Amino acid sequence: MTSPASGPRLGRMLTAMATAFHDDGSVDLDGTARIAAHLVDHGHDGVVVSGTTGESPTTTVAEDGDILRAVKDAVGDRAVVVAGVGTNATAHSVELARQAEKLGADALLLVTPYYNKPGQAGVLHHFRTVVESTGVPVMLYDVPGRTGTQIALETYAAAKEWDTVVAVKDAVGDYARGVKIMQMGYDLYSGDDVSTLGWLAHGAQGVVSVVGHAAGDQIAGMIRDFLAGDHHAALATYTTLLPATDAVMGVPNYGATTAKAALQLLGVLDNRNVRGPLVPLTDEEVAALREGLVASGLIT
Repeated sequence: MTSPASGPRLGRMLTAMATAFHDDGSVDLDGTARIAAHLVDHGHDGVVVSGTTGESPTTTVAEDGDILRAVKDAVGDRAVVVAGVGTNATAHSVELARQAEKLGADALLLVTPYYNKPGQAGVLHHFRTVVESTGVPVMLYDVPGRTGTQIALETYAAAKEWDTVVAVKDAVGDYARGVKIMQMGYDLYSGDDVSTLGWLAHGAQGVVSVVGHAAGDQIAGMIRDFLAGDHHAALATYTTLLPATDAVMGVPNYGATTAKAALQLLGVLDNRNVRGPLVPLTDEEVAALREGLVASGLIT
């Protein structure tokens, strides 16, 4: 598989990238490829496609395949490409996982089934079925704020018995719990930009970002500084980025909406189209986003 020259197999600086859409709502593969190339040109070791920020609940299996293919073609061997395959239907996730393996995904992002709220036995069954359907490395995604279910430590311990389950994207934010997960042998990644520096201090490998759409170089530099022992420099970068972080993550419909508006402000995209039930940022919300990006020195 594609891997960074050094460090963890999936890299340290990754972003859950947005998916571009045309005005008619169809997937804009050229625009999506531009996003991927932009990220890799600006500090990224890898990208995650077809996650929540990629609006995966609204895309079809065929569209997910087209997106993955376009991104792989755009980044080549310069970055790891992680394919989101998490859904709330196990058979659907298996279909996506097998497609991703066929198309050359370097890893899979597998979120806890959402809305159904299965018990831990159901979570483990879902994970086992998807993991065993391919030989591709897997990053589990724990985001109870979106799924309604948190992965129990016992479930993590059971899942670690599968050799291909190698990493966790954590959006729970419990550092002590995260250390216990890392002690099981997982590479842990911050799933919340505001927590990244704290996670690094607790031994995490890196971040799966959203703010990275606009601040990839800066976040990558913060990670490098922290790991090199220059904690003052890392904190200075973190502090500088707080206005942008608040602007990207601090609105009710953050994620795809703010990421694409930021990319429009940066000139990577010529629109900020999203699919329902999301709606694009209003002009007033874009103005607030611009203010945050300017305050962090990311645009002028």
